[in-house]
Amino acid sequence: MLNLLVKLPPESCPKLLHRVVDGVCGREPPQMADYGDTWSLDQWLQLLDSLYSLFRLAVGKKISDEEVTALLAGMGNGYRETVMMVLRARQEEIHQALVERTNSVSSATLQDFDWKMKLALSSDKISSLQTPLLDLHLGVQQNGTLKPVYIEMNREELQMLISSLDAANKVVLQLK
Repeated sequence: MLNLLVKLPPESCPKLLHRVVDGVCGREPPQMADYGDTWSLDQWLQLLDSLYSLFRLAVGKKISDEEVTALLAGMGNGYRETVMMVLRARQEEIHQALVERTNSVSSATLQDFDWKMKLALSSDKISSLQTPLLDLHLGVQQNGTLKPVYIEMNREELQMLISSLDAANKVVLQLK
């Protein structure tokens, strides 16, 4: 639906695109009232959704200029260049907004941790168990208060936790 952008006069395009980026960054987005004579409500919503998606995708996934240009194939060179100009000019700002949005998913932060290994030799049901267990003690700060979290894990649960943390670390490194 990015091809709807060509209905706008080329001289008005940068202003709209910068306002869309403002919306991506959490500031005031463009208003339909300013562009109501150009697009219907349905077209306006489709265009905004497409532009928001384009800016988030291009910056969030670090898409090359050639790939972005390929996504903009349905519009003229002037419009493509304008979109690319706005994207390049505000790329760092969009990236910062995406990181802040991701960080705001949870306000809890890990402040401290401690761990110890145990070997469960038996239980009330089994006389010889021989199961290694990990006791993990986390100090999590949420809304200014430190809350203790205690977790006991067997070998399989520990492997799943390590795999999840590795995956999360890879995502964080890609965002940098």
